[in-house]
Amino acid sequence: MFTHEMISSFNDLEMSLYNYIVKYSEKVGYMRIRELADETHVSTATILRFCRKVDCDGFTEFKVKLKMTLAEEKKTTIRSTQHSITEFFERTLTGDLEEKMEEAAVLIEKADSVIFTGIGSSGILAEYGARYFSSLGKFSMYIKDPHYPIHAKFRDNSVAVVLSVSGETPFTITQVDQLKQEGSTIISITNHKLSTIAKLSDLNLAYYVTEETFQSSNITTQIPVVYILESIARKISTPF
Repeated sequence: MFTHEMISSFNDLEMSLYNYIVKYSEKVGYMRIRELADETHVSTATILRFCRKVDCDGFTEFKVKLKMTLAEEKKTTIRSTQHSITEFFERTLTGDLEEKMEEAAVLIEKADSVIFTGIGSSGILAEYGARYFSSLGKFSMYIKDPHYPIHAKFRDNSVAVVLSVSGETPFTITQVDQLKQEGSTIISITNHKLSTIAKLSDLNLAYYVTEETFQSSNITTQIPVVYILESIARKISTPF
């Protein structure tokens, strides 16, 4: 319900209001605006301004959205790993993924260096990918800072492997932009091909599984990413 952009726009009073709502969300859903103002020691005008910042016309609409969000969180169920893997094989391996993995392997094989990047769980797998490729003889590195200076000898004839489930992470988009400007060929691995990162890439490998969240955290399975990374690495270590 609260995006990063919304939260960053809050002033001190609105932030204290936000913290109260997050802590007592069940209770707030049934309060009147005056009751909330008294509890949080802010004016009703501040509450109404807060509501507008979170795309609500007023406090009534805000409470409706809050209750709906809470109801959705309660209904969330975590699917089995087997279900996610079956979905991956049915949706993706019947398409052109194998062909794209071959294409990615050719690009990486010709490159002098491989730069992996990602954030969160994708960052963990980017670091794993760099280690896995290096173990199979391809010089690779993991970069997690979008402003990290990359020496010219590593930028020349390099391939950047970018991991992102949504393909819309601002931090990772910044990294892709930097790497493109520095001359890297961009290979992205995302959950679908219509994202910003996928469109910025020279080659995109999409794996198409249902995205899942639990208590505001993205818990979409990353097993397809491991499969793709290891498959590409093994194609390079065993020339076709």
